[in-house]
Amino acid sequence: MKENDLSQAIQSHIKSALNNKTPLAIEGGNSKSFLGRKINIANKLDLSGHQGVVAYEPTELAITVRSGSKLKDVEELLLKNNQQFAFEPPAFGENATIGGMVAAGLSGPRRPYAGSVRDAVLGVKIINGKGEILEYGGRVMKNVAGYDVSRLMVGAMGTLGVLLEVSFKLQPKPQYSLTLSHTVSAETALKKMLGWRRKNTPVDATTWFDGNLYFRLSSSEQVVANAQKILGGEVINHADNFWSEIKNQQHHFFTQEKNIWRLSLPATLASTDKTAKELIEWDGQQRWLADDIPASEIRQYAEDLSGHATLFRAERSQNEPFHPLPGMLLKLHQQLKAALDPESIFNPGRMYKEL
Repeated sequence: MKENDLSQAIQSHIKSALNNKTPLAIEGGNSKSFLGRKINIANKLDLSGHQGVVAYEPTELAITVRSGSKLKDVEELLLKNNQQFAFEPPAFGENATIGGMVAAGLSGPRRPYAGSVRDAVLGVKIINGKGEILEYGGRVMKNVAGYDVSRLMVGAMGTLGVLLEVSFKLQPKPQYSLTLSHTVSAETALKKMLGWRRKNTPVDATTWFDGNLYFRLSSSEQVVANAQKILGGEVINHADNFWSEIKNQQHHFFTQEKNIWRLSLPATLASTDKTAKELIEWDGQQRWLADDIPASEIRQYAEDLSGHATLFRAERSQNEPFHPLPGMLLKLHQQLKAALDPESIFNPGRMYKEL
């Protein structure tokens, strides 16, 4: 992995943009450029060269890396120490960066069992909309009083500040993993997944699609063997490839020439009238829908079930990607944007046109 600190050059670029009142489009590896609203901004701020490990102490289960560092390089380093990002981040490409991982805030199959990106962030170093370099949080786990700005950066799509460094807590890799499957309906699969969670089984990934429920057991070999006897199922070979395809949306469900919607719904929801068209993850909390149904219909459907819908990949749609914010929540977002980026130079309009 390269060691290249471009903090001062990045800060100079931002101050120049501020002086000229010119918005900036923040870029890293561009592996997630399909996410969010499209913004037409000529002035690019490329962070991909800002790389390197600032601090890594395996015994402390913590690491601090620069935002332009490639995700695959960091994961290779962690693997050498038998460690991992607990939230199993999707990459969507070889050039995925740590900054993009945090800005998108996306987690993979293990998220319901091990926490999200936000749960793993210990601290950040950023440049705010005034051109100031600021640090929030720390490099070790601790309680946080007041507004946790470091975690606000997660999922903000670069609209609140430019990430320079991020500190994460890590997790040891499981000693052993085994993936099994059952041929069941969506309704039965959802009941099984909810039951497994209540029984505290070593399940750490679930996916249902096209009549098949896939689930991964991770723990010591003996614990996994005991769970296999109780839960049953057919052993899936090359399981790492399967979960990688699900995580990085290379599974054929995601390659359909239709809009891909991400629905966040309550885990206790038994089934819906759209499950035949869905790929279900996270014990039912995350459901993917490949359909060209009007956005208003999908979003109303999600709201009626106490959830929300995101247009994740748009093949033939000009709809807003993110679920509309209620008035007071939108006002809160605008106030936060004004506090951290008062001139609105960072990725304006990337999440919502009002931001």
